[in-house]
Amino acid sequence: MTPVHFTLSSAFILGLTGLAFHRTHLLSALLCLEGMMLALYVTLSLWTLQLGSTSFSPSPMLLLAFSACEASTGLALLVATSRTHGTDRLQALNILQC
Repeated sequence: MTPVHFTLSSAFILGLTGLAFHRTHLLSALLCLEGMMLALYVTLSLWTLQLGSTSFSPSPMLLLAFSACEASTGLALLVATSRTHGTDRLQALNILQC
């Protein structure tokens, strides 16, 4: 495993563990998701460059577009929950009360 692959894999794993274990605020969960998407984007871009095929070239841009949609949806949910509940703490959210 090259150092670049190790770095990108560890960045993805750190984002995943941050998402799994530090679920106190919605903003921290969104930041962990963005870190994971960034690691996936760089990995997919490097993989496309190493492959040298033009058929996989639009894949990183497609992933980047989905990542932007995910970020905007997450921020919209963050604004909506902080307006209705007054905080972005995940413990204050209860699905049964919605």
